[in-house]
Amino acid sequence: MGRGDLTNAEWDRLESFLPRGGARGGRWSDHRRVINGVLYRVRTGVQWRDLPERFGPWETVYKRHRRWSADGTWKVLLSRIQAVEDAAGGIDWDVSVDSTVVRAHQHAAGARKAPPPAIPQKGAGRGTNQVDPAAETGRPAGGGGQIGECLGRSRGGFTTKIHLVAEGRCRPLAFVLTPGHYGDGPQFEHVLEQVSVPRSGVGRPRTRPGHVLADKAYTSRKNRRYLRRRGIRHTIPERLDQRRHRQHRGSRGGRPTGFDNERYKKRNTVERAINRLKGFRAVATRYDKRAYIYLGTGTLASLVIWLRT
Repeated sequence: MGRGDLTNAEWDRLESFLPRGGARGGRWSDHRRVINGVLYRVRTGVQWRDLPERFGPWETVYKRHRRWSADGTWKVLLSRIQAVEDAAGGIDWDVSVDSTVVRAHQHAAGARKAPPPAIPQKGAGRGTNQVDPAAETGRPAGGGGQIGECLGRSRGGFTTKIHLVAEGRCRPLAFVLTPGHYGDGPQFEHVLEQVSVPRSGVGRPRTRPGHVLADKAYTSRKNRRYLRRRGIRHTIPERLDQRRHRQHRGSRGGRPTGFDNERYKKRNTVERAINRLKGFRAVATRYDKRAYIYLGTGTLASLVIWLRT
């Protein structure tokens, strides 16, 4: 076992959730070796071709990561690990929301706008159009172009922004990607909608936090109405200009927003979760051309954080 690889205890927690067979027939290569290869690249940020030989052919490792990013396998694995933690009472549902900007390497630009042609499945009859939606050369719907691949312009070059929800123990619950110049407030509802932790038994996944903490970037009427509509308590400071506008309108301005200074101190959990994510170099700097592959990279990093905390 090399440095940074999955330990036996971590592998035991993850093994039962892994796919049993290839989607296009045949057998997968050794899951543990390939996952350790993907993890090595996510942790160090090396080029795929520079993976050590102990992980096998680099093409196998890269294609497995791309396929599982496309079909949502990484996300499913993360949600199942979260479900086990929630069943054991290990999730603190006082969540915090924030974002961080990631510099995109020059190699992250230049993705083709049109998706490459998908490869027919093995065993499909001649003349049929049966296609595997997660084929190595395919990708999910959407994307293409600078905005579609979540690349935003800045003075220093391309950037991507990660909008993150972290639970009270500094572990990422969910996140979304946008171009780096997008604002935080408009993505508040979208990132909270991504929270979905399955139940271990019968029942719908848990999607509603107990309490939400966020900074002044999220203090808008729309976001507060959204939280009230879902019955979610929140601690979000009010900006000075909003307070003056409310007071100027008198009784029509509504009641003052409640704010708990002591509880707001817990918002540092999302900052610490971001620091943990950026400990993985392929997350701290984006090298992936496709947004869905970079999303898979961040999801795998989150999965490892959950396994190790």
